[in-house]
Amino acid sequence: MKKHFIILATLFFPASVYCQDRITGHDFATRSEVIAVNGMACTSQPLATQTAIDILRKGGNAIDAAIAANAVLGLVEPTGSGIGGDLFAIIWSEQKQKLYGLNASGRSPRSLKLDYFKANGYESIPATGPLPVSVPGCVDGWFEMHGMFGILPMEDLLQPAINYAREGFPVTELIAYYMDSGTRSLKRFPNVADVYMPDGHAPRKGEIFKNPALANTLDLIARGGRDEFYKGSIARIISDFMHEQGGFLTYEDMARHHSEWVEPISTDYRGYTVWELPPNGQGTAALQMLNILEGYNINEMGFGSAEYIHHFVEAKKLAFEDRAKYYSDPAFNDIPVQELLSKEYADERRELINPDRAARRVSAGNPEKGNTIYLTVADKDGNMVSLIQSNYRGMGSGMCPPGLGFILQDRGELFSLEEGHFNVYAPGKRPFHTIIPAFITKDGKPLISFGVMGGAMQPQGHVQIVVNIVDFGMNLQEAGDAPRIRHVGSSQPTGGLMTDGGTVNLEDGFRWEEIQKLLRKGHSVQWDLGGYGGYQAIMRHPVTGVYYGASESRKDGQAAGY
Repeated sequence: MKKHFIILATLFFPASVYCQDRITGHDFATRSEVIAVNGMACTSQPLATQTAIDILRKGGNAIDAAIAANAVLGLVEPTGSGIGGDLFAIIWSEQKQKLYGLNASGRSPRSLKLDYFKANGYESIPATGPLPVSVPGCVDGWFEMHGMFGILPMEDLLQPAINYAREGFPVTELIAYYMDSGTRSLKRFPNVADVYMPDGHAPRKGEIFKNPALANTLDLIARGGRDEFYKGSIARIISDFMHEQGGFLTYEDMARHHSEWVEPISTDYRGYTVWELPPNGQGTAALQMLNILEGYNINEMGFGSAEYIHHFVEAKKLAFEDRAKYYSDPAFNDIPVQELLSKEYADERRELINPDRAARRVSAGNPEKGNTIYLTVADKDGNMVSLIQSNYRGMGSGMCPPGLGFILQDRGELFSLEEGHFNVYAPGKRPFHTIIPAFITKDGKPLISFGVMGGAMQPQGHVQIVVNIVDFGMNLQEAGDAPRIRHVGSSQPTGGLMTDGGTVNLEDGFRWEEIQKLLRKGHSVQWDLGGYGGYQAIMRHPVTGVYYGASESRKDGQAAGY
């Protein structure tokens, strides 16, 4: 009878009768923000979050804790990260009162030429196998961060990941799902099944997974430093394996690798300064979108309204056309970043938006010159780290060097093969990159360190977080839990063009009457369960210095402080 009563209740009573709302009344928040004084860590996996807190308690700073957490994530969440991938970070130094940007992305093999792809009939670079592999920049990124800001020895920072790799850890439901799909597609490549399918299948929910090979690799790095990875035994194993697989990445490519400290770029949005990293990443797109949206009264439109969603999507289309044309390795191109970020350019682009009709096709502007992991950590001294790291396409290329316990990234897939394109393949070049960390300051002081994972969703997610907080007055957790918008179908840095206006994907939570209005404006709309990214954020109260932490409800995220 109880079962029948519940069914009747859903038919005749409002939801609030049988599904109580949060007492505090936040519309979208799945939980309260975490609030602490001495430190905060927010990552996509609780074991990594707890590792970061442990490092802070031992006297490490936010940079130390971020490195340790990232190392653990590469083990426990190999579906989105690992030492075979790249890394980007924005770091607030309380001592220097300054933001620092780190581009730790790797370059393409110097022996692989564009002519190779043409001679072999490639129209695009494949997603897996040896051809999309570029130099993995993560490890060098760790040592750059540590050399500039770190306190504790690197051995201490990597030891938690080494311990978990040797002793094992229980796999979560979400990671088990992604590991199953990832290994099924990559098990045709050597060593993948040996590492990630030890019992003939990917580990299932709750099963203990060990990666002793990765433990040994991390131990070598901890004792031998970054040169052990780029100039020592690890580099030679990678080089020999890639040669055996018909690839082009060599020992010399590894040995020549270096990260770059870069100046973050920014725009002012209604009195808040939003920071991203310059190309070869796509952070510029988020700032361009904000510049366009600043010209509208977003608060008056209202969250979830057809008017807001329409203007958001149209701004995204315009920014992404510039993304497809200009964003690339600045060492190979003169990229008009400041012109793209100018308010005057945003005014010009805004004029192209029809408030009543969805654009089917837009073009890049001509400014005149004048599935990734994200984590954030803050410490008792006020240092904050916004860090993102990825293999691309989940577990990467499938190239798993013997005895090392990780898969190399496939970032090279994002090169274009179109001659004359800013992002065309070239030897020793960094590909267009999707992973982007973000930061917000207010009146020159740190306010929010945040990020949203997920390919082309990332700049769209960054903009929605900023708008949710600034325009709609949401708190840090609510801003991430609110239903998201994801437009797909814009022109791509690899060469594909938008010809039909694309598709607006919407999460649950948007009203049907507003969706109907979008359809009448000419948008193609569909509901989609996934692909909306993963969010973590830390806010520092500008007066008290108290930290507020938020984590992603769509993943295994945890925010914790002490």
